[in-house]
Amino acid sequence: MKTSALFAFDRDQTLKLACGSLIGIDEAGRGPLAGPVVACACFIPDEIAPSFEDVNDSKKLTAAKRNELFEKLTHSEVLYGIGFATAAEIDQLNILQATFLAMRRAAQKFVRIPQAVALIDGPHRAAGLEMEQYPVVDGDAKSLVIAAASIIAKVTRDRYMEELDKIYPGYNFAGHKGYGTPKHLQALEELGPCKEHRLTFAPVRNLIAPQLPL
Repeated sequence: MKTSALFAFDRDQTLKLACGSLIGIDEAGRGPLAGPVVACACFIPDEIAPSFEDVNDSKKLTAAKRNELFEKLTHSEVLYGIGFATAAEIDQLNILQATFLAMRRAAQKFVRIPQAVALIDGPHRAAGLEMEQYPVVDGDAKSLVIAAASIIAKVTRDRYMEELDKIYPGYNFAGHKGYGTPKHLQALEELGPCKEHRLTFAPVRNLIAPQLPL
C-alpha cells in the first residue's frame, strides 16, 4: 500500500473518530531471546505527511531504507515518544504485558493532549493506556502513523542491540539483534545467558533449568 493510501486511512480515521490528534503506536522485539521490547508512539502533522512517501511497514523495508527514514522522521516536525521494557520486566510480567508497559511509556507525551486517539498495531488494546485507543490488525501496513512508529521502534531497538554487543561480546547481538539464530543458540550453549537474556523464553529457560533425575 502506498503512503498516499496510508495517509488516506489515517485521515479517514481522524474524521470517523472525531479526534484532534491521531497517534500511531507499534513495537519491535517481541520475539527475540534477549534485549528489550521497544515501543514508539508517533504523530505526524497533516501538512508534512505527504513528504513521507516512502514510509511503510518496517518489515517490508531494507535495513538501509529503515535507517534513512528513521533519520528523516526523527529530524522533522514529527512528534514521537519511545518506551522500553527490559528483559527483566519481560520475565516478570510476560511479553504481552511488558509490550503494553513499553507502549504506555512511549505514549506518555501524548496522554494529556485533548482528543488524542491512539491506533495500536495488532489485535489488542494496550492495557492501562490513559487515552482512547483502537487496535488495528496489520496496522503497520494500513496506517501512516503506525508505519512510522514501526520504523522508529525497530531502528531504535536495533541500535540498542548494537550497543549491547559491545558490552556483551560473544553473542553477536549486533548481527541477530537477540533473535534465536543458530549462532545465538550456540553462543548461549558456550557462554550461558547474560543479564539481557529473557530467562522465561523457552530456549534460554531450557538451558538454565536444572537437570531432573531420571
